[in-house]
Amino acid sequence: MEVVPAWAPAVGFTLLPHAGGFLGSKITKKEIPVWYESLQKPSWCPPNWVFAPVWGTLYTSMGYGSYLVWKELGGFNEKSVVPLGLYAGQLALNWAWTPIFFGAHKMGWGLVTLLLTTGTATATTASWYNIKKTAAYLMVPYLAWLIMASALNYRLWNDNRNKK
Repeated sequence: MEVVPAWAPAVGFTLLPHAGGFLGSKITKKEIPVWYESLQKPSWCPPNWVFAPVWGTLYTSMGYGSYLVWKELGGFNEKSVVPLGLYAGQLALNWAWTPIFFGAHKMGWGLVTLLLTTGTATATTASWYNIKKTAAYLMVPYLAWLIMASALNYRLWNDNRNKK
């Protein structure tokens, strides 16, 4: 008898990244109307309503990519330590950004966190490429968004140095 249905790992891996996004949304919902709205933003800053659907899509994409890598490597084992370890590291950094930037209002440290996230996500993507190309391609929109988010974080930090 099968204890875990065959579809359960795909669903679990796909939903996992959303956990941090959900918890982070509790912080952002409080901070957007007052603190974030008071910041000077560049003209190319996306409207607030864009962030939730974009992050939902990116979290789903990276989560499913991690499932493909896990499946291709035969689960959690010696071969999966580096590719899934890099993934876990970038995901932890991703989740840490919201409490740093929105919760603590530390825009400079938020930028450092985003740059570390981008580097670790790039390493994750590179490590996935030779395992399962589709998984690596699923990370590309995320990498593009991280570059834009880093540029936006830099501008917010640079243009609002006197805000707390």
